[in-house]
Amino acid sequence: MAYRCARVYLSADCHELSLIEELSYEAYFLTVHDIVNFARQKIFCAKDVVQPLILPCVTAWEISEVDPARMNLLFERFISRERNEPPDIDIDFEHERREEVMQYVYRKYGRDHAAMTATVITYRPRSALRDVGNALGLKLAQVNRLAADTGWWEGGTFNPQQVRKLGLNPENPPITRLLHLSKS
Repeated sequence: MAYRCARVYLSADCHELSLIEELSYEAYFLTVHDIVNFARQKIFCAKDVVQPLILPCVTAWEISEVDPARMNLLFERFISRERNEPPDIDIDFEHERREEVMQYVYRKYGRDHAAMTATVITYRPRSALRDVGNALGLKLAQVNRLAADTGWWEGGTFNPQQVRKLGLNPENPPITRLLHLSKS
C-alpha cells in the first residue's frame, strides 16, 4: 500500500505507517478515523474526542488534533513489533450523544461486527482504603497504618479493638467514614 505523508512529520509518519501496514492495523485505524469523523461532522464540534493518543500518523489522519512533535512522544510505546497486541485508542463521547455513535457503528459495520465493552474496577481492601482515604483528605500516615494491617477487617465488618491496636480511634468520624466507605 502506498502512503503519502503530507505533514511536517514526514519521516515519523512514514515509519509509523510502515509499521501499521506491517502489523496489518490499517483497517483498525481507518475504522477509528471513520467513527471520529462521524462524531465530528454529525454530532459534535469537539476539537479532540480521542485521548491519550498523540502520534504523527493519527494527527495526519485527523483522528486527533494534538501535536505530538512538541511532546517528543515515542511511537513504540503505542505500537511495536515486540508487543503482540493491538493499539489501544480511547474515544470519549458525551454521554447524551453516545447512543447516536453506537447506532452509526451498528448501521455501518453491522451488529455482527460491532460490540460494546466496559471496564469494571474492583478494589482490594488496601487499594480501597488508600483511594478512599485520599479522597477524604485523611493523613497518609493514618491510611497507611490501616492499609498495612487489614486484621481489623473481619467477615465484612471492622473490629474496633484491632483499629485501636493500630493507634487509631474507631469512633473518630473521619476514620469511621473511611472504614465504612472502604468496605462498600
